[in-house]
Amino acid sequence: MSDISDVNDGGGMGGEPVVNPQEGPSPQSSMRQSLAQMRRDTIARCGAEVQSAGRRLMFGMITSLALQSVPLPSDCDLDMSALHVVASCKKLRITRRPAGHPRGEARSYVWGSLPRGDNVRIASGIYALDLRHTWAQLAGHMPLASLVALGDSIISVMAGRQAAGQRRAGAEIRDDLIRCVSGLPKFKGKAACLQAAALIVPNVDSPWETASRLALCRHGIPSPVVNHVVRDLRFQSGALMTLDMAWPEYRVAVEYDGDHHRTDKAQWRRDQEKRVALGAHGWQIVTITADTLRTDSSRAEFAFVVARHLMLRKADFVFRPVAMPIEMLADRARKQRDSKAVS
Repeated sequence: MSDISDVNDGGGMGGEPVVNPQEGPSPQSSMRQSLAQMRRDTIARCGAEVQSAGRRLMFGMITSLALQSVPLPSDCDLDMSALHVVASCKKLRITRRPAGHPRGEARSYVWGSLPRGDNVRIASGIYALDLRHTWAQLAGHMPLASLVALGDSIISVMAGRQAAGQRRAGAEIRDDLIRCVSGLPKFKGKAACLQAAALIVPNVDSPWETASRLALCRHGIPSPVVNHVVRDLRFQSGALMTLDMAWPEYRVAVEYDGDHHRTDKAQWRRDQEKRVALGAHGWQIVTITADTLRTDSSRAEFAFVVARHLMLRKADFVFRPVAMPIEMLADRARKQRDSKAVS
């Protein structure tokens, strides 16, 4: 059982930033602050629950994500305000508590595979379910695209909290997640997990990156490299430049502009320095905002712009004007991985 009770709340997804810290404040800084506050609030609520129960408790589902600084899915069908407690058998479950209770709603679940997990000690008496098992638990409570985004986030969190000298590549962590879930006894949503597994990737900084990547891939665009480091370009400070999503062989990239890119003068100057340098070295940058992903039409327009730039640079793929269902995309990705494994 691992311990993250000493994680610095000021860090990134899972305790430390995933992106290059030398670039200064990242686009995900506000998300990290929000996750840190969510974690502190959840620890306080869980502590009160532990004190009331008079014994240590294991928290799963959405509560496990909050305790481990994982971005919460926006379209999960669970009550996001309730505490979710898990036990290995019925006799260890706490009594379910209604929403009107002074300490708020609490729900209890049996997770028979609990002893198999590398569960995490958060604080005295407060434990969080292994994130791999948490992903499995939540599979039946959200759409496939959100399950992919959650898988991406979990890999990044697990990568970020590794001890020095024991670091594994993100691809290894992803493969371990898939092996773990595949080896669990039958559970609700296991088929969805195995389907989503074909689309999850390491090194993703935020759910918007997953949403952007899936939006493009559903229109037939090849999967990009996420958080690509441009080795031959640096800021004046000497820091390496990174791109949110890139197709390095064609020098085409996508960059996300949050509100702080317009309101923070230092960030705006850094963006200008970066884009001027990239443009001078032949890079074509497509800039997007939150509005880009709001509707089917805006996502299709985004995909068309990226596809056009890639095709002008001799990329070979079939563009789909209408997005394919994500289930079809997952099936294609699984077949491609299987064929690569065979060869």
